[in-house]
Parts: sequence; C-alpha cells; structure tokens
Amino acid sequence: MTIRKSSAEWQGTIHEGHGHMRLGSGAYDGAYSYNSRFGDGGGANPEELLGAAHAGCFSMALAVGLTKAGFKPVDIRTTASVHFDPVNGAPTITLIELTTGADVPGIDQAAFAKIAEDAKANCPVSRALGAVKITLDATLKG
Repeated sequence: MTIRKSSAEWQGTIHEGHGHMRLGSGAYDGAYSYNSRFGDGGGANPEELLGAAHAGCFSMALAVGLTKAGFKPVDIRTTASVHFDPVNGAPTITLIELTTGADVPGIDQAAFAKIAEDAKANCPVSRALGAVKITLDATLKG
C-alpha cells in the first residue's frame, strides 16, 4: 500500500494569520492565507491544490482507460475548476468541473466520451470526493 503525505501549518487568527503547505515529495512548498483562499491574494489555497490533484488523477485514469481499450493517447490536458461556495454559512466545495482535451488517434467521440466518463467516475480522487458533484467536459482534438 502506498501512503502519500503532505503537511500544512497555520499561525495566527483566520484573517491576520498565514500558513504554509508542503507536498511530501517537495514538488510544492508555499504560502497560503485567508486572502489567497477567500479573496484574490497571492499564494496558494487547498482548493487549487485539490484541483491539480484531481486533474492529474483524471488524466492518468483516462490514459489507462484509453490504453486498455487499445488506443495510444498522444496528449491529454485537463483543467479542474473547483467551486468554493457558502452552504448554510459554511465554505463548501460544491462542484468540480473537469475539462479535458486529448489527441488520440483512431478513436471516435462516442468511444472517447465513454472512456472519459469511466475515468471521471473511477479515478481515485473522484472516488475520494464522492460527496462532491463532479462534471466533465471531454473534447477529442483533431
């Protein structure tokens, strides 16, 4: 079993304080704050890191599905738009919109869409986020 670890620290009050997040691999190490999370201040926030994780996970799951179906993807690019809205007064991730485009020789749109939907439903991050509505817009390039 693989275990991945990341860490975060926070110092101070919610509005005046600041924090720092690190991926266990060291690939990301950066600051976050109230303003970077709820406003448009500099620094990262947990939602965009979650979006990057989801986009990466989905892209790999799509590559697996395409390969298993006998197709060789050349390029897959995915964006995850994470909606962060108040629900009953509490900040809540309410929607993740996956938008993907892929260059996959020899596949038609219907087969591509079916494999993409399966990847959306079954990538580990999608499964972990089962309570969050996740949409997908999948476009076959070329």
